[in-house]
Amino acid sequence: MPESGSATLIRAIGRWSMAALVINSIIGSGVFGLPSDLARLLGSASLYAVLLAGVAMGVIMACFAEVASRFTQTGGPYLYSRVAFGRLLGIEMGWMLWLVRLTAPAANANLFVVYLREFWPRAMDLVPRFCVLTLLIGILAFTNLRGVRAGTEMSNIFTVAKLVPLFLVAIVGVGYVLSGHPVSSATTVSGGLHSWLKAILILGFAYGGFEGALTPMSEATNPRRDTAFGLLAALITCAALYSVIQWVVIKILPNAAQSERPLADVARLAMGNGGAALIAVGALVSIYGYLSANMLAVPRLTFALAEQQDFPSIFAAVHPRFRTPYFSIGVFATLVWLFALLGNFTWNVTLSAAARLFCYGAGCAALPVLRRKQPGGAWFQLPGGSFLAVVGVAVCLVLITQIDLRKSLILMAVIVVAFLNWIAVRKRESQKAVSEFPVE
Repeated sequence: MPESGSATLIRAIGRWSMAALVINSIIGSGVFGLPSDLARLLGSASLYAVLLAGVAMGVIMACFAEVASRFTQTGGPYLYSRVAFGRLLGIEMGWMLWLVRLTAPAANANLFVVYLREFWPRAMDLVPRFCVLTLLIGILAFTNLRGVRAGTEMSNIFTVAKLVPLFLVAIVGVGYVLSGHPVSSATTVSGGLHSWLKAILILGFAYGGFEGALTPMSEATNPRRDTAFGLLAALITCAALYSVIQWVVIKILPNAAQSERPLADVARLAMGNGGAALIAVGALVSIYGYLSANMLAVPRLTFALAEQQDFPSIFAAVHPRFRTPYFSIGVFATLVWLFALLGNFTWNVTLSAAARLFCYGAGCAALPVLRRKQPGGAWFQLPGGSFLAVVGVAVCLVLITQIDLRKSLILMAVIVVAFLNWIAVRKRESQKAVSEFPVE
């Protein structure tokens, strides 16, 4: 077994691969189902919710762009919180981020099997579902174990593959509306402030995920420069795509709020049954691409925790031949597989969205603290950064009020486990100090 430290990670993620990784980490399953949920909450006003959420998430991503431009190491929000606020907050964010990055991929893996049922009716049966999930996650784990270049290339391929059908349905949908076909007369739903906040929280899941792409910075060729570029490119791409798709859905579908597969229904009206099948395939590709991005990025989180001696050192083990954190990859793949087998899509998605808010709030709060601790240390300086950091924290706090009691209890349990992790780390270091410098 290779020992930790016997090999090092290699830098193979370039600027455009970084942008692709961020996009791939954001666009997963949400875009294929959320338009109906938004239409149910706000009707025709849902388009404005997409834009408003894009602005709110843009503030958070801008803060992360400056904070990330200070670092070249692996760790993402865990590392930012550790440097800004100390080891305890770092470990807390590490656990919270791990919860986010386990539940979201597990939900997507489960949804993959649901979509596959369109082509293979028995896919949801016990044995076929077990086999599909095992192959789905196992192939990605094996590919990423073989090397970061292979994982990066797979992420790039799936980014392009998932965007093609999405842009196709957006373009065809716009053409369908502008060509004079009958359009829906959707009205604004009077749901009040609660409906708007719930819609923004849901969209936080659709726009979220970028934090996972910021984790493997030890394998980026120029992380301080490329993170800001990747975040900006991803925000523009996702905001434009989500806005057009939401507009198309509420314009074309007679009852968008009741559609279970809104994009497929749009494609069926505009392109026939072949178009609906194409979007179903696009959903499968999108979900698999999302999983590929997470398989590349998330194991680097536990690698970083172990590298900082906040997790067992085996998590930092690097394979001597493939130069990948093989143990962290194996643990992540196994846990996602178990969550997918034992959990369900809706529960995992909601928990993931709630946990993200803590990571985003901590990342924004780290900006002014790091400016004081490391003046001039950022490659990208955000204009009005301190003010925007306050705005970003405020957005997260407001949305946290929308979390239900059951999810709150789970999040509190994770916070307690992380605190116990911190106590164990302190105790281990105290014992080590005593053994090295015994009292005579």
